[in-house]
Amino acid sequence: MWLTYPTQKIKRPIIWELGHKFKLITDIRQASVNDELGIVCLELDGPRSEINAGIAWLEKKGINVEPVEINVIES
Repeated sequence: MWLTYPTQKIKRPIIWELGHKFKLITDIRQASVNDELGIVCLELDGPRSEINAGIAWLEKKGINVEPVEINVIES
């Protein structure tokens, strides 16, 4: 999923909190962070109920969450 952080949340350890608050394994696949905006591609592994609860928690914290769309090209 893509996480977009508002300016006031950039310095908070949101991904660390997510991994400790829920039964989830987090893996940062890509990130771009500066003083004004943070964008992170985050992979989550765990029970579907924990993933859903984690996403709801992120959104409640003001983090925009969007699914990663992957195009698979078979040869």
